[in-house]
Amino acid sequence: MPSDSAVKDPLKTYRRKRDFSRTSEPSGDTSAAEVGGGGSRRFVVQRHRARRLHYDFRLEVDGVLVSWAVPKGPTLDPDVRRAAFHVEDHPLEYFDFEGVIPAGEYGGGDVIVWDAGSWEPHQAGKSADPGRAIAAGELHLDMWGEKLSGRFVLVRTSTPASGKDEWLLLHKHDEYAVKGWNAEDHPQSVLSGRTNEEVKTDPDRMWRSDLPAARASIALKAPVVETVGAEELAELDTLAAGGPGGCTAAS
Repeated sequence: MPSDSAVKDPLKTYRRKRDFSRTSEPSGDTSAAEVGGGGSRRFVVQRHRARRLHYDFRLEVDGVLVSWAVPKGPTLDPDVRRAAFHVEDHPLEYFDFEGVIPAGEYGGGDVIVWDAGSWEPHQAGKSADPGRAIAAGELHLDMWGEKLSGRFVLVRTSTPASGKDEWLLLHKHDEYAVKGWNAEDHPQSVLSGRTNEEVKTDPDRMWRSDLPAARASIALKAPVVETVGAEELAELDTLAAGGPGGCTAAS
């Protein structure tokens, strides 16, 4: 059972593991309304190259992103079971976080938004409360993403002494199932279209966790402004004067 302090602040463990003066990750100090929450439930899957490559599978539940680390990534193949490890809840701002976590910080490495979309619990004959379902160790859910769609199941298999619950993530046999489907065959971000290596080499954004979510994404590059050459300016002057091919005021 979670402690009273964890219930009051589900992000306590997340914050304790990070130094927000060094990492550009969001701190989670903003409300769900500020980050676009309050509507349909959202999910995000981030491809994260930290000490080991894994996929962070995150579901919006009760104002946070409940998270699992999936080493080999989700799959649409209904005959494949993926190991998943329940990790600390993350703030809703993490939904579109794509960038680099500094070396030496918890989870240091590059992150892309590998997939994102909406989801709903599907608990036949049971409570549709996803928080209760996760606590009980079995969640059935329907997902609508750019890469992942259909019915998935998360099932807790054990709780070892380390405290990191071990789960299985699987896809049901439905119209969205695809035999042999492998996450590593689809490496691009759905946010930027780039790969982890491209984001690491040339990041576009950083997060300022001391700012509200609406202003936390800081552009690292100046916007590209197209310049107009002398020939183009001369042509515009000719058109304005009613020259060849130009327009004159109606009489």
